This record gives sequence, structure tokens and C-alpha cells, in this order.
Amino acid sequence: MMGIMIKGLLEGKRWAALLKALPEYYVPGFIMTLKISIVGLLVALVLGIVFGTFSTMKFKPAKILARIYVEFLQNTPLALQILFYYSVLPLLFSNSGFRIPKFVLGVIGVGVYHGAYIAEVIRTGIEAVPKGQSEAAASQGFSYLETMYYIILPQTIRIIMPPLANQALNLVKNTSILAMVAGMDLMYYTDSWGADRGYFAQAYFTSALLYFIICFPLARLGRYLEIRSMRLPAPKKIVIEEEGLC
Repeated sequence: MMGIMIKGLLEGKRWAALLKALPEYYVPGFIMTLKISIVGLLVALVLGIVFGTFSTMKFKPAKILARIYVEFLQNTPLALQILFYYSVLPLLFSNSGFRIPKFVLGVIGVGVYHGAYIAEVIRTGIEAVPKGQSEAAASQGFSYLETMYYIILPQTIRIIMPPLANQALNLVKNTSILAMVAGMDLMYYTDSWGADRGYFAQAYFTSALLYFIICFPLARLGRYLEIRSMRLPAPKKIVIEEEGLC
């Protein structure tokens, strides 16, 4: 069986057929995967910042809401969540005749899912900042939002950038799940062309290369940020500390 697969992988006419299929199948799928990844990451960042901040608040309802969001999303399969969105969300607009685009459903799927993980990254970064920073800000009349915006969040950047890059990498790879529901992504077109021609070796090998083109720079960026964060000096204390107010 392995010999047949290797022979098929090296067969010239199959690669010629694949080259002809690139503009019709792989290019649209690659572009759609990029679009879903970029917009989905923006959605995940917004949700992550909101619920990550909620997780560190003293206001209990906000903290409980954040924990429910994080725990539920992290402990249910992404594939199941995707199927739920594609099956249930369109029903909300069934009477109006409005159809939610597959692109939007795909963005919701990966964005909401990875928002839960980014929320944990944000929470960890916030909690890594010494509590004295918040206490010093409060003593100077800073509100909670002002403290977060001017003092806490800027200091968390060094901590959270490497795991954020890793989450972006995971999000790109997880877009492949959208093929289950005809998400018009790269994996969907790969399955479609491979099943139509029976040239699975060429189909999936090419798809793997295209995912690699997206993911490898993100992996290198994550590694670079991780090394850089270890080499950087510890964050300077905020100005109000330097003035002896803490």
C-alpha cells in the first residue's frame, strides 16, 4: 500500500492535473483560509481581552461570566461547536430569509473558540503584574479601567506576546475543521479535488505546503518573541512607584 502511494505521489500526470487545479481550487481556498484566520484572530483578541479582564475583576458576576465562557469553550470540541453554529445560527434568521454567510460562521467558530484561550493568556499576563501596581494606581485616584489601560496592560505585553503568537498559529490550523461544513476553506477544496480525481497524495501534500507557508512564519515569530521576552529586562515600575507613592 505504501509503495502504491509513493508511486502515485511521483506520477507526473497527477502533478500536471494539480497544477491546472491550483487557480480553481487551491488559490480560492488559500485566500479564504487567510481571510478567516485574520478576521477570526481579531474576534478572538477582542473576546480574549474582554473576558481576560473580566477574570481579574473583583466584580463577581463578571468573573463568573468569564469562567463560564472559558471553561465551556475549552472543554468542548471545536468540531462540535462548528457544527452547532452551522446548524443552529441560521435558524435564528429562517423567517426573515436572511442567510448567514459561511465566512461569517467560520469566523465565529474559530474566533469564539480561540477567544477563550486568549482570555486565559490575558488573565495570566495581568496576574503576573505585581498587585502593588494596582494598589498604587488606586491610591492616586485611578479608576479600574484607567489602571488597566495605562498601567497593567502595557506591562503584560512582554508576557503575553509569545503565547498570543502560538494561538494565532493554532487558529490557522484549526480553520481546517471548517471543511466539515463546506466552509470554502483550503481543506474543503483539498478534499473536493482529491475525492473528485482520486489523487489524494498530491492533494494533501500540496495543502500541507500551503498551510506551512502560513504557519511557519507564525511559529518562528512565536519563538522569536519567546527568546526576546527572556532576554529583556524586567518591566520598569510605573512612575507613581518611582516617586515613592507605593
